[in-house]
Amino acid sequence: MLLAINRARWRRLNWLPEGWVHPTEVELPTGHHLRPIRGADVDLDMPAVMGSRQRLWSRYGAAWGWPPATLTREQDQEDLQHHEDEIEAHESFNYALFDRDETELIGCVYIDPPSSREADAEIDWWVRDEYVGTAVEQALNELVPRWIAEDWPLRRPRFGAPVAGNTEPPGDYPQTPLS
Repeated sequence: MLLAINRARWRRLNWLPEGWVHPTEVELPTGHHLRPIRGADVDLDMPAVMGSRQRLWSRYGAAWGWPPATLTREQDQEDLQHHEDEIEAHESFNYALFDRDETELIGCVYIDPPSSREADAEIDWWVRDEYVGTAVEQALNELVPRWIAEDWPLRRPRFGAPVAGNTEPPGDYPQTPLS
């Protein structure tokens, strides 16, 4: 068991090349943009998450226990600060999708270290319920795989929702984002 934990820790700490610099902003053709999420984004994140909670829980609940029905502002801020710290350390990445003036958080893109040897990253994304089926969602669906291929040092990313309880997941993941 200890060997498996050490292997998982090694993958998490060594999954990106030393000295690689992560993107700080990515534009969508719709005028929206992605940037790393921050603890200070809590007042925009809470309505996005809780307004789409049922759909997000169906996607992430089993694997991450998120988002809980009782999520408080303080818990969300702690979670976002944790993401911000992980981004700074290159342990994992959470990019928030914003409108041009950052008055609305529309969704998120998660880029995490691999949970198996078959991939070199785990990537998934979502948009708020009211954006499902819109041009914004379509633009994000088209952008993410291209962005990962062009701007990230990854050769075998796995796209799709996290799999609960698997440390060595099967290779037949869904290859589509949350809709």
